[in-house]
Amino acid sequence: MSDQPILGLDRAERETAGRLLTRFFEDYERSIPERPLVPEVDRDVLTGLLATPFPDKGLGVEGLFQEIDQKILPNSTTVAHPRFLAYVLGPPNGIAPYAEAIAATINQNCNFWQLSPAASVVERSVITWLGGLFGYDERAGGILTGGGSIATLNALTTALHARRPGFREQGLQTPAPRLVVYTSAEAHRCVDKAAALLGIGTDNVRHIPTDGRYRMRVEALEAAIRADRAAGREPFCVVATPGTVTSGSIDPIGDIADVCEREELWLHLDGAYGALFVLSERKREEFGACARADSIALDPHKLLFTPLEAGCLLVRDRGLLAKAYAFSASYLTVEEDPLMLDYMDYGPQLSRSFKALKVWSALRTFGVDAFRQAVDHTLDLARYMADLIEATPWLELMAPVSLTAVCFRIKGASEADHTAVLAELIGEGTALLGPAHLDGRRGMRACVTNYRTTRGDIELIVGRLSAIARRRGAVARTSDEVL
Repeated sequence: MSDQPILGLDRAERETAGRLLTRFFEDYERSIPERPLVPEVDRDVLTGLLATPFPDKGLGVEGLFQEIDQKILPNSTTVAHPRFLAYVLGPPNGIAPYAEAIAATINQNCNFWQLSPAASVVERSVITWLGGLFGYDERAGGILTGGGSIATLNALTTALHARRPGFREQGLQTPAPRLVVYTSAEAHRCVDKAAALLGIGTDNVRHIPTDGRYRMRVEALEAAIRADRAAGREPFCVVATPGTVTSGSIDPIGDIADVCEREELWLHLDGAYGALFVLSERKREEFGACARADSIALDPHKLLFTPLEAGCLLVRDRGLLAKAYAFSASYLTVEEDPLMLDYMDYGPQLSRSFKALKVWSALRTFGVDAFRQAVDHTLDLARYMADLIEATPWLELMAPVSLTAVCFRIKGASEADHTAVLAELIGEGTALLGPAHLDGRRGMRACVTNYRTTRGDIELIVGRLSAIARRRGAVARTSDEVL
């Protein structure tokens, strides 16, 4: 009988897999600028992937890579393309694929430290560094999550346990007043989703109106809190946003923190998009009040260019995380070690992958300064795009450019017109932009969160938009003259 493990690769197969993987990395890196932004989906191939049964006898290493090259890659969106600007989703940094491979190889289960001692310390070091960016002290802590939505869900869970001493045992099945959450009208839908999942209910989420810069209006927040108290409800949490999902607007965190302290409310920041702009010197002061928040959600898989998934929840008092999530189990008990943390006590998962390695590896490989430069690069390009749009007669900005989201519209164009322009840009391979809805107005949005994007890419996009808008304007004038 062979000593080869049944699900292992022999030496020759490992060499083949390594060679093919390296070639894949190299070919993909070189081809990114020429690859289609959105694939022309081969429905026959995808139908075959769905309908074809898994083989009793495997394809082998070369057969697998052939299928990936022929079926998977051609039907995949090129997220790393320099003109992929529709979403807050950048390309992975260069070391990430290798760090992911190492994490998969050693397969640490990051739940209690005995199963992952180095991983426990690595995650702790990443969390400590992230917390330090916002002025959190040694009492703070956190956990890496699948993304910002999960981080916000976990934050509101922690807030519930802190607000209601018997929440673990009784949940919301008590005669206590209805709890109310407050957030901006421009907030991400994850706030409503968290309220729905936790049993708070979306009817108990107040979407506070915004000012002319799309920031939460503090006086409207205070009025809503007063109204709910007068109606016998219990305000308990405010979710503010340092970088709203559409326009990138930064809520007045300091003023909101004043309200929360006065009213004894939990302050959570949904910083999934914007929080890591704190890396930029030019934004640091604007983010200074974040240290006053009880919790912060942020996404390393955005501005640290970590591959999916890598979100994070920071909590100013890490003991509150354990109060919400720690459950005892005799088979998982190990001796406490002051160097280690049992991350199963800091979130809902028991089995957890080694997400921290890809974050830690990138920071060690490139250094923090490289990420500061990358963040500043995206800010510069967004400002450049805004300047070009303002200088183009056919286009106009819809909102101030606070971070890297640039919302704009073609003057006089309808929603259908903007939708058609977005489709035209994709179809000709110019760019993938997204729709923007602000104050009932419809337009387009580019979000520059790609370190590969250049000034030339921005010039190409705005040039094409100007030409399309000019052409549409000429057609509209001709139609009016005929009428």
